[in-house]
Amino acid sequence: MKPTVTNEVMWRVKNYLEQAFGKADVTSPRMQAAIREWMSLYFGEPRREEDPADRLAVLIVSKLCRTVFAEYEARMTGPRESELSPCLANLDAVRTRAVQYALVGGECLLKPVPAGREFDFVPIRRDCYVPLGRDAAGHLTAVGTMELMREGRSGYALLERRTAGERGVEIETRLFELSGDVLGHELPLAALPRTAQLSPRLLLPGVPGVGLAELRCPLLNCVDGGPDGVAVYAPAAGLIHRVARLEHQLGRELENGASRVFASEDLLRQDEAGRRSFEDDLFVGLPDDPANVGVTVYSPTLRVEQYLARKQDLLRSCESLIGLKRGILSEVEDTERTATEVSSSSGDFSLTVQDFQRMWADGARRAMTLCDALGRAYGQWRGREFSPNDLMIDWGDGVLFDRTRTWNEYSQMVNDGLLRPELALAWYFDLPHESEADLTAIRSRYMPSEKRGETL
Repeated sequence: MKPTVTNEVMWRVKNYLEQAFGKADVTSPRMQAAIREWMSLYFGEPRREEDPADRLAVLIVSKLCRTVFAEYEARMTGPRESELSPCLANLDAVRTRAVQYALVGGECLLKPVPAGREFDFVPIRRDCYVPLGRDAAGHLTAVGTMELMREGRSGYALLERRTAGERGVEIETRLFELSGDVLGHELPLAALPRTAQLSPRLLLPGVPGVGLAELRCPLLNCVDGGPDGVAVYAPAAGLIHRVARLEHQLGRELENGASRVFASEDLLRQDEAGRRSFEDDLFVGLPDDPANVGVTVYSPTLRVEQYLARKQDLLRSCESLIGLKRGILSEVEDTERTATEVSSSSGDFSLTVQDFQRMWADGARRAMTLCDALGRAYGQWRGREFSPNDLMIDWGDGVLFDRTRTWNEYSQMVNDGLLRPELALAWYFDLPHESEADLTAIRSRYMPSEKRGETL
């Protein structure tokens, strides 16, 4: 069977890297098949007797991603603020695509790319890299990536293997000319203008891991129990296929149930060009048998309501498995929902969104740590190292959290003398407040001199 577009990407990356470096993908065959299925669901690659027009995977991912970043704000503080703020802006520019990649494939890698004295970021989709090694916690210790290029009529594959070492990350880069579906002969990196500045072997001292920031869905692996991340809709993949089959069956029901008028052939005369007088699918001609003379109308009863009711059941099951709020996928009448059901559904959705917000926050801090380490490895800056607490992220109000009410409570506590105003401001602006120096900085930046020591 000819590979689909998604399968072709995974097939090429896996085979080319194994041919070039002699290292096998540590992902289990069962997990590889699941990744291909998730990609197929998202990109709408049809299966036999399925109608993927609903694109539920796209709806799930887009809804979650929009909700995660609905009120997102991030900023840098600390001694590395001036150097890392442009890097954070570049990271924020790709945050939506990166999180969508992670939700679809279970994982996504963020690759820092030097751009002058700052770093851009390139998100790498799960089917575009091959894990060559993982530690006990599931973090990558070796990984291979591939970039396909064309120069004139020739195709080339730029392959990169990254290995985590004690001194830093080791990067091996090789260039091959493509020969059909296999790698041709190896070329020196200087053979192409785009790769001439690259080094065949490079050690970046002090850079942690493989030099790539990982985003991994917080769901437990429900495919093989391994360390690989799974798509946000992985638990509901079977239900999504059932919905697609149901859509196919419903389409057939409507098509087969279309009204027909059976008429004897003597009523369907041909014109000079040989065309029938009635040019409509409504009329079906029968042989000129005396028993068939006349007109018979065939209009069967459609079972649309039964199909739609079953579809709603499947969609509600998808929402429950993924942790979505009722009504995101399904249609639920207000009269069918109690106050407890509404609160429970909203609460589950809020917790789901918070899980993915933590995923991005952890990934963003790892990305900034990498930028700081790479800047030092390239000799761009010195001084105190970046601390994860230097990145401040504000997610705004959640479903179960009323920011205004909480701020009013804190303000009242300050007015009653039960809380220092510096701590209330630290909570409001998400500032460090562990030491007296942190509190002094808050007073200096946010509290007017005539108001310091007074109530808010």
